[in-house]
Amino acid sequence: MATQPSHRNRFIESSIQRARLYGFHGLELCCFKPDTSTTKMDTRGILFDEWRTAINRESKNSTRSPLVLTLAAYYLPSINTTSFPMESIRRNFDWVHILAYNYHLPTMENFTGAHSALYDPSSNISTDHGIKEWISRGLPAKKMVLGLAYHGYAWTLLDPKASKIGSAATGPAIRPDGAISYKFMKSDMRCDGENVVYNSTYVTNYCITGSVWIGFDDVEAIRTKVSYAREKGLLGYKVWQVANDDNWVLSKAAQADEKDHRNKRHLLLAILLPTAATVTLVLVSATWYLRKRARRNKGEFFQS
Repeated sequence: MATQPSHRNRFIESSIQRARLYGFHGLELCCFKPDTSTTKMDTRGILFDEWRTAINRESKNSTRSPLVLTLAAYYLPSINTTSFPMESIRRNFDWVHILAYNYHLPTMENFTGAHSALYDPSSNISTDHGIKEWISRGLPAKKMVLGLAYHGYAWTLLDPKASKIGSAATGPAIRPDGAISYKFMKSDMRCDGENVVYNSTYVTNYCITGSVWIGFDDVEAIRTKVSYAREKGLLGYKVWQVANDDNWVLSKAAQADEKDHRNKRHLLLAILLPTAATVTLVLVSATWYLRKRARRNKGEFFQS
């Protein structure tokens, strides 16, 4: 689509029309990952330029506030020698959602992994490494929103007695892809109390039930990651997804961190992305305050 001017135009115009029709506050290009083709990356940069121009033009002609334009992107800005069109991203997107999870999957690896590790002492597959890479490539921290995972992954241990991060496994457990919600872990898998281990090195939790090993983020990890986002000067955080929470336990944990910092910058906004956000490339809404535009709130921190 991005390589053909006529296709780009139809995509852009239809996205704006659909957002206005249903009263959305903005548009989001979801789950964008660096391509191996430099040419394709260049044409996507052109797409972003044209999209922003069209949004501004529509706003001027309609006298309505411009739609917010955001990007949900891979945790790294580059793969091998291919990079995102960074200049275009910085110019055209109001902010970037960093998809800081799904680093390790039981369908892909035969060892247990911290799928949303904030740090990883044995590799560069971690959120901290990704954030630093984005910044080094030129994206300001204040334009980044940290993704928090309200889901985890279940592995089947090769040896139930060997149960640390990186232990040998034979594939997914519970479900074909191993993915399970935080709510399911608490209600059905009994991931609570002594069954749950918090690993402060990776900043993640894991639960062991027989031969089933589940990696996920519990209260400790969520609070630490919100603190990290604030300390790094990020714009805020977002969650994937609120329906996976267990009676608001994780969301309250994130807010508790805000109470601990009540005399510092405040969290302004919670963006709760629904499952439908991954079905299409666009039309992920934010909340009511976006009418006033995020740009007017420079220097303030918002929750997602």
